[in-house]
Amino acid sequence: MKRGFCLLFLNILLLNIAIGQVEEQPLDSISEKLIIIEGDSIVQSSIALEEAYVFGRLKFSSYDEKLRYYILRRKTQKVYPYAKLAAERLVELNDSLKYIKRKGKRKKYTKKVQKYIEEEFSEELKKLTRTEGQILVKLIYRQTGTTAFDLVKELRSGWRAFWYNTTAKLFKISIKEEFHPDKIEEDYLIEDILQRAFAAGKLERQESVLDYNYADLFNKWKNPNKARN
Repeated sequence: MKRGFCLLFLNILLLNIAIGQVEEQPLDSISEKLIIIEGDSIVQSSIALEEAYVFGRLKFSSYDEKLRYYILRRKTQKVYPYAKLAAERLVELNDSLKYIKRKGKRKKYTKKVQKYIEEEFSEELKKLTRTEGQILVKLIYRQTGTTAFDLVKELRSGWRAFWYNTTAKLFKISIKEEFHPDKIEEDYLIEDILQRAFAAGKLERQESVLDYNYADLFNKWKNPNKARN
């Protein structure tokens, strides 16, 4: 089962500004101050900061619900780095392919990238369980905006994509799975886990390419009845 998913994924795995010393300089007699950031020649009147979330304390209606969340958290934090890597490799691959016009050379380069990824990460991917594999498929969609099925279809062929999807179904894994935290509760929980991990420095932040706002999701799902509508 694990090896089957490994073969599936191996074919698709392709403003915190570093502020040094900050000093304030008077602008004029009105005492307006400018900020000079070390290493930056641009004088600014303010520093743009990233949006930050204030997380509420986790509350659970039952022990089973609590257990479910913590198991999901462990699995999500385990597979997120692979989804992040998939997005990075896809960007690198597409950027490189822009400059390769001949079809034969494009195909040769794509296979070279795939071989590199397989050799580097195959052993780790073999250790994934079925549920971890399904979460990974969802996170690939979160990071790329494309399903694992379509990535395989684009980089290899439609037949291979169909075959991998059929094989994955034997293990109850759908590589056509998308990520919709605004509609699916488990997807929202995955997003909540990621945002908390980003804020705590446990995972390296990589923004989703999907169009949703975590604060809006939180407000929606904190009211279960509203979230189901």
